[in-house]
Amino acid sequence: MRPGVVLALVSASALALLGAAPGRGPVPLPAGMADTGGGRQLIVAQAPDTGATTGTVSWWDLRDGRWVRAGWAPARFGAGGLVDGSAREQGTNTTPTGLYGLPFGFGIKAAPAGTRVTYRPVRESSWWCQDNDSRSYNRWVDPLPADCRAAEAEHLIDYGTQYAYGLVIAFNYDRPVRGRGAGIFLHVNGRAATAGCVSVPQDAMRRILTWTDPAAKPHIAIGTESGATAVGRY
Repeated sequence: MRPGVVLALVSASALALLGAAPGRGPVPLPAGMADTGGGRQLIVAQAPDTGATTGTVSWWDLRDGRWVRAGWAPARFGAGGLVDGSAREQGTNTTPTGLYGLPFGFGIKAAPAGTRVTYRPVRESSWWCQDNDSRSYNRWVDPLPADCRAAEAEHLIDYGTQYAYGLVIAFNYDRPVRGRGAGIFLHVNGRAATAGCVSVPQDAMRRILTWTDPAAKPHIAIGTESGATAVGRY
């Protein structure tokens, strides 16, 4: 994706709507962004500021040139808050801000009826490699390859609650930079803040999976209400 494209999540309410101009209706949040990925679907994950661990996720359809909100849910972010995706460091428990693709879905549970995205079932042999020395860095592997240490990988089936359902967020995915981070997902809530992912209640995750249409080129935008993090596409 193109670096340096500015994404500003401008100030908004918890319902993800911009303030209305005099004599006009409310402006949908994506309409205030410099870049929405060029598709017809957008997920917006928004925190009040970079130190927050909670916020909202909303999902939008572009219909006849206007963004229409299809749903929203409370969200959780990394225990370390949010940070510009281009400056993130692995192991900091921070959620990377930016605009990202959504390569595929996955889950320990079967895909909800109506799911259209590619959906990979999590098996006992399924891992996400986070080993900086591995050729499979920041990739789903099944089984774990010899050059990816188990201590530096996530055994997906061990997270029965969080990975009941998920979508891969393409942070550091197309051309992985070692040490920037691996395994950033949109997934089901655990007990508290995440290790850098974005999480939502299980029902919301199911709804997002059945809503997401690969033909609409969906993306996820992660940022703050203040727009303090002007970030690019990675």
